[in-house]
Amino acid sequence: MRQVVLDTETTGLEVSQGHRIIEIGCVEVVNRKLTGRHYHQYIQPNRHIDEGALAVHGISQEFLADKPTFGRIVDDFLAFIRGAELIIHNAPFDIGFMDAEFKLLDPTHPRTAEFCTITDSLVLARQRHPGQRNSLDALCQRYGVDNASRTLHGALLDAEILADVYLTMTGGQTSLGLGDEDNSADSELGGNRIRRLPKDREPLPILRASQDELDRHEHKLTDIEGSSGGKVLWREFNFS
Repeated sequence: MRQVVLDTETTGLEVSQGHRIIEIGCVEVVNRKLTGRHYHQYIQPNRHIDEGALAVHGISQEFLADKPTFGRIVDDFLAFIRGAELIIHNAPFDIGFMDAEFKLLDPTHPRTAEFCTITDSLVLARQRHPGQRNSLDALCQRYGVDNASRTLHGALLDAEILADVYLTMTGGQTSLGLGDEDNSADSELGGNRIRRLPKDREPLPILRASQDELDRHEHKLTDIEGSSGGKVLWREFNFS
């Protein structure tokens, strides 16, 4: 099962106003584990960046001046995502911009949904937490995902954080590491990961209650039994 967690940054909010993609970040997940493969690219949009968008992502036109256009990177980008399940937070936004970029290059280009499966993690979050805030930052706080290194938005950083959130939200405790490799890549890209304990670790010791603890527990049950008129259901069970 190959999934690609994807995020973009853009020159503005409305694709209908001709705004363009300026950054793409993707991380690969196979069988619910980060593989270490990623795709990251800054893009020259050939148009101005709205001040509101600049305040969010901090990517300036000067920084993008020598970056390639979308047409120059599209083949590598398609090769990375084609056939995968794309995990995107608020997918209609990113997919709308991607499809617009494809159409600018070739009016007959298929839509993203024709060669990828699309899963909107925002929709999943709203189903699990109706009536609550479900922004990426709110989900990080809810699921204990470290996003301390996230000050401005960045497509690759947001994709990495979303991968943590999505895997935790959809599977509870799960391995987010790079298989049997060390964790150096995680420290480089920021954030602690929730990881499954290694299979070869020593078994946890079983700590049994002492006789004094058992006696005090029995005394407490007797007190509860007396105050409840003898209605103590757990007396009927043998947990030894």
